[in-house]
Order: sequence, then structure tokens, then C-alpha cells
Amino acid sequence: MRGYEKPLPKPSTWSKPFWDGCKNRKLLIQQCEDCKKYIFYPKLFCPFCLSRDLSWVESTGRGTIYTFTVVYSYQPTGFADDVPYTIAVVKLSEGIRIMSNIVQCPPEEVVCDMEVEVIFDDVTQEITLPKFKPVR
Repeated sequence: MRGYEKPLPKPSTWSKPFWDGCKNRKLLIQQCEDCKKYIFYPKLFCPFCLSRDLSWVESTGRGTIYTFTVVYSYQPTGFADDVPYTIAVVKLSEGIRIMSNIVQCPPEEVVCDMEVEVIFDDVTQEITLPKFKPVR
């Protein structure tokens, strides 16, 4: 059996809670304890009020497709077997945006504002990736 050949994230000290959450089937995002705004991608301080008082909260994991692209050719080698595949920016119900793949949906059916929900893909024993599928 071949190993996973696509690029993998390299969790940092401050992003590790996000990746641990994915492993536990939870989409965790940060929230500023001072201004209460949600934050993604993981940061050391709030980009809105500069507070360092950040906590991790569980997202609903639901949102809508903000924008997307479908890759039909000229993909990196590790993705050759996946063509065509859809990459999207998903606007979560908390108002933040996250980039991921849209799965369990033919590319020609993907549209902006489509409602989606997170699912988790265990790509290695250490890494679980959040991906999104249409809400049916």
C-alpha cells in the first residue's frame, strides 16, 4: 500500500489545538475573549483588538461556499488521481472563512452560496483534514 503523497500540514505550537480538534472530529476556531470575534486561521493575538486572550471554541461546522475553483488539469503530481477536484473558500456560520475541498459532490454541481458541512478525512495516523460536503 502506498503512503499518503500529498502535502501535509505541519502543526505549530499555536495551531496544534486546531489539528487535535480535527483528529477528534471537531472543527475548532479561536475566539477573542475581549472583543468576542471569531478568528481563523490560528493566531497568537486577535487581529481586531490585539488581545492575547484567545480561546478555542467548537464551530458549528456549517456554512456556505463563498467562492471555488475546479482543478481539471496541471495539478501537482500527488493530486493526479483526484482530478477533477474542487477547492473552495467556505464562509462558516461564525462569519470566518476557511479554505478546503468540497467532496461528495460532482464539480459541476458546486455553486456559490451552497450550504455545506464539515466532514473529517483521516489522511494519516497523525493528520485529519477538514473537508466539506453539501448539506442534503
